[in-house]
Amino acid sequence: MERLIEATDFRDVVGRFPSGITVVAGLDEDGEPAGLVCQSFASLSLDPPLVMLCVGKSSTSWPKVRSSGRFGVSVLAEEQRGVCAALGRKGPGKFADVDWELSPHGAVRIKGALATVDCALHAVHEAGDHFVITARVLELASRDDGLPLLYFRSDYATGVF
Repeated sequence: MERLIEATDFRDVVGRFPSGITVVAGLDEDGEPAGLVCQSFASLSLDPPLVMLCVGKSSTSWPKVRSSGRFGVSVLAEEQRGVCAALGRKGPGKFADVDWELSPHGAVRIKGALATVDCALHAVHEAGDHFVITARVLELASRDDGLPLLYFRSDYATGVF
């Protein structure tokens, strides 16, 4: 017989897995940047090159990002906690104090990120209270220095590599 898993227990146990913090961002229908902070990001396939991410169904930013079919995933550096805080909140004007640039593919990239991945939406699947999104990789970029901004046990963390 399956045991009922309490949400607090689930968060506590899964929160012991450190994850990188990314920003998923694109242009909305008005040509303005829209984005969200995402911890659930991973490579999916080498051939063809695909990535996957998970976004809560309650996100008000994801429909804006999704509308163009193109978006960037920026892997945040440890010094970008302010970017994470700005884009992790709800409401308008999230990009007011965030340095970003538009890629030739129409993806929004966060300046100073450790890496950026320009993506084209491939598929969206429903999974519980989240969407599992797969995207085709259009372009990659990275910087040689810096450490990642991590999330561990419900707080920011850094790692020694």
